[in-house]
Amino acid sequence: MEGKVYFVGAGPGDPELLTLKAYKLLKEADLIIYPGSLVEEEFLKEFKGEKVNSYGMKLEEIVDLIEKAVREGRKVVRLQSGDPSIYGAINEQIRELEKRGIEVEVVPGVSSVFASAATLKSELTSPDVPSVVITRPAGKTLKEDEIEEFAKTNSTLVILLGVNKIDDIVKKVSKHRGFDEPAAVVYKASRKDEKVIVGTLKDIAEKVKKARIKKTAVIIIGRSLKREGRSVLYA
Repeated sequence: MEGKVYFVGAGPGDPELLTLKAYKLLKEADLIIYPGSLVEEEFLKEFKGEKVNSYGMKLEEIVDLIEKAVREGRKVVRLQSGDPSIYGAINEQIRELEKRGIEVEVVPGVSSVFASAATLKSELTSPDVPSVVITRPAGKTLKEDEIEEFAKTNSTLVILLGVNKIDDIVKKVSKHRGFDEPAAVVYKASRKDEKVIVGTLKDIAEKVKKARIKKTAVIIIGRSLKREGRSVLYA
């Protein structure tokens, strides 16, 4: 009997932030395909299924591996860091699997976005900042970004995959918000080696460089970080 593949959100790195469903599926999995550049194998040590690091594998190789295991009746978990819906690159994998008649289920996880907000003890929205935008800077797989356009709005900006471009991000955002805008960077949110940098657009880049943070970090910019104002919920 053929099974199906589960695309499972691993959360931000703290094993206790796995959902109960994700934990159950990992316990039952015969094959766990995980992104070794984002999820450490130590994270998977208590799960007994075969483990394959997908780092460096092509799309076709991953899909072939999943299809073979599913055809053999094995339970397959395709693990994704954070939540699969945010820069999880799951669309092309699911599309190819469905072409081959493989059933797919997506299981959400806690994103580093929300783990970072929790670390900062901040809401991403507030009474006077009603919206939040999650985006990323231009790079190898994105020709142009919309950071400067978003900076013109009143939204909290959450920027992923961009701490190595902190100078450019500060330049784009400060052009519209000034250098007094609150900013924070959370490195490896929820993990044992988590680091938190708090400041403004005037000094955040310098602080990040001093801390030698070059990847695996979330940038949050906006007045909601001030924790001021009062929600009408408690008025």
